[in-house]
Amino acid sequence: MTSSNRVYIYDTTLRDGAQTQGVDFSAADKAKIARELDSLGIDYVEGGWPGANPTDDSFFSAPPAFSKSKLCAFGMTRRAGRSADNDPGLAALTQHPVGAVTMVGKSWDFQVTVALGIELDENLRMIGESVAHLKKKVPEVMYDAEHFFDGYKANPDYALKALKAAYENGARWCVLCDTNGGSLPHDITRIVGEVIAAGIPGENLGIHCHNDTEAAVANSLAAVAAGVRQVQGTINGLGERCGNANLVSIIPNLMLKMGFETGIAPENLKNLVRVSRALDEVLDRKPNRSQPYVGASAFAHKGGLHVSAVAKDPSCYEHVDPASVGNVRQIVVSDQAGRSNIVARMADLGIDMASVKKDALIKVVEQMQVEFDPRDVADLVDLIKRLEHEGYAYDTAAASFELLVRRALGEVPEYFRLERYRVIDERRRNAVGHWVTLSEATVKVEVGGQAYIQVGEGDGPVHAFDTAIRQVLTGPYPQLQALELADYRVRIVESTAGTSARTRVTVESTDGQGHRWTTVGVHSNVLEASLEALQDSIAYMLFRFGEKA
Repeated sequence: MTSSNRVYIYDTTLRDGAQTQGVDFSAADKAKIARELDSLGIDYVEGGWPGANPTDDSFFSAPPAFSKSKLCAFGMTRRAGRSADNDPGLAALTQHPVGAVTMVGKSWDFQVTVALGIELDENLRMIGESVAHLKKKVPEVMYDAEHFFDGYKANPDYALKALKAAYENGARWCVLCDTNGGSLPHDITRIVGEVIAAGIPGENLGIHCHNDTEAAVANSLAAVAAGVRQVQGTINGLGERCGNANLVSIIPNLMLKMGFETGIAPENLKNLVRVSRALDEVLDRKPNRSQPYVGASAFAHKGGLHVSAVAKDPSCYEHVDPASVGNVRQIVVSDQAGRSNIVARMADLGIDMASVKKDALIKVVEQMQVEFDPRDVADLVDLIKRLEHEGYAYDTAAASFELLVRRALGEVPEYFRLERYRVIDERRRNAVGHWVTLSEATVKVEVGGQAYIQVGEGDGPVHAFDTAIRQVLTGPYPQLQALELADYRVRIVESTAGTSARTRVTVESTDGQGHRWTTVGVHSNVLEASLEALQDSIAYMLFRFGEKA
């Protein structure tokens, strides 16, 4: 039995999450993610389905060593017409040492008669005999009652018989699955209560929700509130169709909002952001900025009134301390921001607003390609608002904002100077007669008083320019070899001007070590805007490395 306040977390990212369209884990990917889950303190890590594919077989043959988590294998109940002793699927679940085995079986009479095409009593025997068989061979057995909520609504007596067939034969957990993802919290609350009243304790019940109604997290929390003590889900809500219940939201809600204990210590909860982004790195996906708790915007404040209040007491506009989940507060700078935002953002950078002089601002503006007279700039707040009006977006380009301010303070060295460049696009037929376009960029760059001329080729003019300038700069600044372009976005910010409209280019970069930063450039020429953002990205990386010119 478990403590009434203890909730067990079961992660199925490596199996159910792998069914996401476009996701294809290797065995090495699975091992890396599994280690992250173990470091967090997840109770159960489902590694996959042994015998189903070579990747899962490879993973279970050499699984990572766990210090906190139990490795769990997934499979299904014995097939109809076979004995549990003679079922190859069940045999595969016991070929590797695991801490637990989860078997899926039908609990909806419609699925039994239509999908499986067997008698209802035979399905119950399949469940009970499979659990009893594996109970003798592995430390812990769980039963995933597939389509349970739909089945219970259609035939509650049969759905309960399916659960009891597992529970009475020794299943540690009977997991109620909202397989089609169509239930809502009030359905979950009522049905869980009725299941417990029918004789299966909440300490032996789990919940597994899909997100087809955008209610998977709410449904999971409702199930816990109704008495369930195991929650299944995936990191970042990965999963087929609309995804599974997102453990990244469920875990802090259970711990910080509902007062439940999990296998995750409060100090390990601070690793939540890291684990979320580690999965994104494996999948080569951009993190969701708006994801609750762990997103870059989860604790970002843009409105001036909000920032002023947060400066007095963060609880005015923050429901938890960002540090509790490993996140940080962000004060966003934009044309909607008041003086409070900019003062607070500069304070985060360790800069006093009064230290930025108007003469210095004018000098910086004169180097930018903007349409207003720099002498009209009153102060930093005025400059930010004018630049945002020109098309710059510092709320999503914090690196460019920091460079702007620090250049005004004379803190950013001139690492290099682009003297001139030329880009040529050539369209020609390749060896098999297909048209291809090749871009060639020639740059003249001054570094340390010495001029360099370099040619680079690429798939487009921006790529060619980036190739050429990197070939020059990685000599004096070898750390730039780690610089990678993670994202490149183009947006027209003055659509009424037709082809002469001003264009905003936003570049997101990474150093390969998990550090990301975003820079912005604006110009009527998309190439010029791109080059501004790229040069800012390079300068920012060098500045953060503490590099001297």
